[in-house]
Amino acid sequence: MAATPMVALKRFILLHPSDNTATALADLQKGEALHLDLGAEGRDLTLRESIPFAHKFAILPIPQGGEVKKYGELIGEASLDIEAGEYVHVHNVVSRRTRGQGR
Repeated sequence: MAATPMVALKRFILLHPSDNTATALADLQKGEALHLDLGAEGRDLTLRESIPFAHKFAILPIPQGGEVKKYGELIGEASLDIEAGEYVHVHNVVSRRTRGQGR
């Protein structure tokens, strides 16, 4: 009987190449090292905070006032400077809809 090959489960997903956020596919822990496969180039990233399942984290620094992108779309604006590896959520992003721009 042949051995079953090991399969590495994805821990996060980058939904569009232009995104500056990725989405956790499992609970991720502060200090966890991730490798981002960005096509011709890759990038290593260490999480600065724990990221709950299905939540976003920055894969690049996002300056205060900068665009937050997911799905290849602008989903909000950073209300604070966000470092790569930080949790991206309502505490540091103003949604476009919250400000009435999505109507």
